[in-house]
Amino acid sequence: MQNLDAETAPARLQNLYVPSLAPLYERSFIGGETFLRVVAGALLVTHGFPKILDPFGASGLMESIGFYPGTFWSLLLSVSEFFAGVCLTLGLFTRAAALVATVILLVTVYFHGIVQGQGLFGAEKSILWAAITIFFLLRGANRHSLDHRIGRQL
Repeated sequence: MQNLDAETAPARLQNLYVPSLAPLYERSFIGGETFLRVVAGALLVTHGFPKILDPFGASGLMESIGFYPGTFWSLLLSVSEFFAGVCLTLGLFTRAAALVATVILLVTVYFHGIVQGQGLFGAEKSILWAAITIFFLLRGANRHSLDHRIGRQL
């Protein structure tokens, strides 16, 4: 697999308003991407942790939006959200974790935007989160990840 960072570096750094900042941008690119992945994963863990403590707590909510049986979907949501966050944070099975998180977030877009009738403004946080997880679904993990250390990505 080719190093996408090396391929795209010249394109990212062409035509800068302040060319002398190119070395700073180049050094911070991978770190910034890693930071985004770790923060996104850690926040998913914090959202998933209370659900892990009460894995059937969202049963009624799940059924109210059409997911039957609610106990199954509540358990699946709890485990998925928590462990997708752990995996994103560590950069382990990054694309799979991002896919799981994206599906969860798209359901929350539907829930807030349509079921609760909040429209775009009610769903905007979930849309932003989904955009972040879609980025990692497409990109995978970088060199600061367990995927890289293991030498495998999905």
